[in-house]
Order: sequence, then structure tokens, then C-alpha cells
Amino acid sequence: MSAHADLIEVARARINPHRVGDRLFGDVAAALETTTGVIHTGVCIDTGSGTGFCAEHAAIASMVTSGEYAIARIVALWRAADGRVTVLPPCGRCREFIRQIDDSNLGATVVLGHGRTAPLRDLLPEWRWPQPEEPTPSQ
Repeated sequence: MSAHADLIEVARARINPHRVGDRLFGDVAAALETTTGVIHTGVCIDTGSGTGFCAEHAAIASMVTSGEYAIARIVALWRAADGRVTVLPPCGRCREFIRQIDDSNLGATVVLGHGRTAPLRDLLPEWRWPQPEEPTPSQ
């Protein structure tokens, strides 16, 4: 069994798809554990107009609302229409959002599947803001 199976199961239990017209809410759920051991969850809200947000954003909002900012580990799962559940890596927007919440989150463990993880910094290889280039000596 995966070392992160507990967090995966917490996220799986939060998946709750709900359709409103052409919009689908809750088919992706995320769970995160803070560095103090508290678990927060959230689901995606797809508004169809680009103003929705990812499950990771919802879980992070819960964490920040409770006064915490440092993530130890995070996972997101998607349930397909056929019932199959898949671990999803965070999208680029989520990766950057996780980083911006607290500098220590670069070391957060991102669960990529059963037995597969990576620290956030490895998923954001160019996370440092560019440094000014050194002037080139005149020739």
C-alpha cells in the first residue's frame, strides 16, 4: 500500500460530481496535509466561463482560512464518467499558487500516483525569479 494512500482516500471520499447545465462541479477533489498535520479538502468548480477554480485552490483556501500556510503533502483525484478514479498532477496555475502561498511549499510533497511523488520544486524547475544578467564585457 502507498505511503500516501490515506490522503488519496480522503480526496476520493470528497469527489461528488454535480452537473448544472453544461457545468460540472466536484469531479475533481483535492486533499492536503499541513505541516502541523491538519487535513484540508476541496473540489473543483468549473463554471465554463473561465472563472472557476481547481480543487487544489479550494483545499488551499480552506487551509488559509484556518490560519495555516505550509503544506506537507497534497493530492488531487479525478473521477471519470465511467467511475474510474485517477490521481492528477496539479496544473501549472495550481503549482504556482501552491508556491506563492508560502516559500516553504517548494518542499511540499506532491502525490502523483500510488508510490509516485515529487517535491513541488521539481515540478516548477524555473521557480526562481530571473536574476538580472551580468553585463557582457565590451570587446
